[in-house]
Amino acid sequence: MDNNSYTYFKRDISWLSFNYRVLLEAKDERLPIYERIKFLSIYSSNLEEFYKIRVSGYHSSLLESIKRDESVEEALQTIIQINREVTAHEKEYYAIFNEMILPELRRNGIILYQTDEVEPFHRAFVEKYFNEEVFPYLQPMIIMKDDIHSFILDGRIYQVVSLRKKKKKGTNGTSYTYAIMKIPYTKVPRFVELPSFGGNHYIIFIDDLIKANMQSVFPGYEIVDCYSVKISRDADFSLENEDQKDIAERILRKVRKRKIGAVTRFQYDKDMPDYFLKYLCEAYEIEEEELLPSGRYLNLADLMKLPNPVGESLRQPLPQPLRVPELEANSSILRVLRRQDLLLHFPYQSFDYLLRFLLQAAFDPKVLEIKVTQYRVAENSAVINSLISAAKNGKKVTVFVELKARFDEENNYISSELMQQAGVKIIYSLPGLKVHAKLAYVRKRSNDPDDPVKGYAYLGTGNFNEKTARIYSDKGLLTSNREIIHDIDEVFRVLEGKPYMHDFRHLLVTQFNMLPAIHQLIEQEITQVEQGREGYIILKMNSLEDKEMINALYRASEAGVTIDLIIRGICCLVPNQPYSRNIRVTRIVDAYLEHARVWYFLNGGKETIYLTSADWMARNLQRRIEVAFPVYAEPLKRQIIDILKIQLEDNQSAVWVDENLENVYKHNDMPPVRAQQAIYDYLKKWIGQ
Repeated sequence: MDNNSYTYFKRDISWLSFNYRVLLEAKDERLPIYERIKFLSIYSSNLEEFYKIRVSGYHSSLLESIKRDESVEEALQTIIQINREVTAHEKEYYAIFNEMILPELRRNGIILYQTDEVEPFHRAFVEKYFNEEVFPYLQPMIIMKDDIHSFILDGRIYQVVSLRKKKKKGTNGTSYTYAIMKIPYTKVPRFVELPSFGGNHYIIFIDDLIKANMQSVFPGYEIVDCYSVKISRDADFSLENEDQKDIAERILRKVRKRKIGAVTRFQYDKDMPDYFLKYLCEAYEIEEEELLPSGRYLNLADLMKLPNPVGESLRQPLPQPLRVPELEANSSILRVLRRQDLLLHFPYQSFDYLLRFLLQAAFDPKVLEIKVTQYRVAENSAVINSLISAAKNGKKVTVFVELKARFDEENNYISSELMQQAGVKIIYSLPGLKVHAKLAYVRKRSNDPDDPVKGYAYLGTGNFNEKTARIYSDKGLLTSNREIIHDIDEVFRVLEGKPYMHDFRHLLVTQFNMLPAIHQLIEQEITQVEQGREGYIILKMNSLEDKEMINALYRASEAGVTIDLIIRGICCLVPNQPYSRNIRVTRIVDAYLEHARVWYFLNGGKETIYLTSADWMARNLQRRIEVAFPVYAEPLKRQIIDILKIQLEDNQSAVWVDENLENVYKHNDMPPVRAQQAIYDYLKKWIGQ
């Protein structure tokens, strides 16, 4: 079929389908109540970033002076479509919260107030708490149209109040005064635990606690109405085409302006009267396409902080990370790597092994140099501490810091400053490219002609971040394979701006050999089918958006290649079409964030597997440095293949994504398989624990 006949989902509408799948977890009554609340929080947090980054781009397109791919009309229609979808999802969100979550909390003896009319036995506590802990930090302001001093910051909850001045007896006041007041979230918690009563635990939103005492904030006025509002602002910026001169300072200046960016979403309580909403829109120049009606409570990403006075029985326990016998039996990871490759599965296995690898390299007398890419690291990072230790121990340490990692720019800058002070060589972002590859290279002395080991390496699908490694499902390969070490050395020569040979023999690297290799691997499966054999591809990734890649998969499907896609997030490929009849799209949302990227090709029975940092999005394949690395050791390949099969058999947390972007549960008559638990059990059995 001609490529012009192929169809694709819109990227951002597909993303909304994924976020709705996250919301569906909050409806799953098999989960403990605080696990369901966690998914409500994640849904809200995801949506906030979506409006700051993705929707802001469409708003930019509405300004004809800003040239983008879509027309003004297309951008406006997309905004309308997004807002329509989000409004429907938000309606379901609050139905879940009010009709499922709150009653379940109450059944467990936890009462979360949904009103500022507190019970008599709490009034004294609420008033005292307000006067002592909240009132000193409130800064109410009268809203005056065209008043430049009245500005709504990004992502903060404000309470807007309509007031009538109190009149003397016998007079009537009908004109309104409007005020705005930011909830002082840095000074007070979003949720306040109240004294227990009658065997129940009570919790109140700080929003309601303030409302219950609003009259004391405006003593000369009658309170008519009070509602919450919130603005999301444009947080996107691009410095990808800048040179390196002063790039750190320029990025930090941009980051600090995020709080005052253009409006992309104005959320308000849907019960707000028209007269009040109209006044706010005029005062703050809010356009109709920016309006998003919501519920009584905004910023419900804060639900992650909801107190749990009952205990861990209301949470989903996560199993302890499994130990790796080869590494437990030998104190030196480097010594083990001289004999064999190791594959680590996070968070099923401990991230501590990677920390031990870096720390042992820091103190090994045979190690001369360590090189690492840094995209997102934890605050107070143990990884960074290991690299600092290595530098202080006389090793040459080079860290490539990607300052353009969105929302981690400042943390990356701070960690790079700490490393520089310890003698670590820091290389900042490449002009025009983000470096997203996850690599660590340990170079050892090579003056022994009888020693085949020239160094050690770690190649991963996820970040060097010990905190996210507890909840992100990723894979990492530890190896001393000389040929892979050669390729990694070449990658770092590229990053350092040194002369390089372009001869990647094993690694697939964007900007060099990755795209031709992917096409060759797909064509290889088509050839197998044409020769009467089976063609089979499994691709697991976060996102599939690049049209060239999707077209290649469509052509493979038309040729008869069977393709299983395990795509957590964005998927622009449309299944169940004549040209995609052999393609199935699976989405898994569970306790861990599915983050690993895995490519499997049957290859006529000589199975080929790559692990990678790269999603198949235009940005990853065209504007980033990404690396895909092969897994050669047969036992490790078998682990990966078995785990992929487990994920495809999941009929508890997995859904099909259909041609309408619906999440269709895989529930069937087969024995129940919940992939993440089954993978843990599989790895536990594999290592004999």
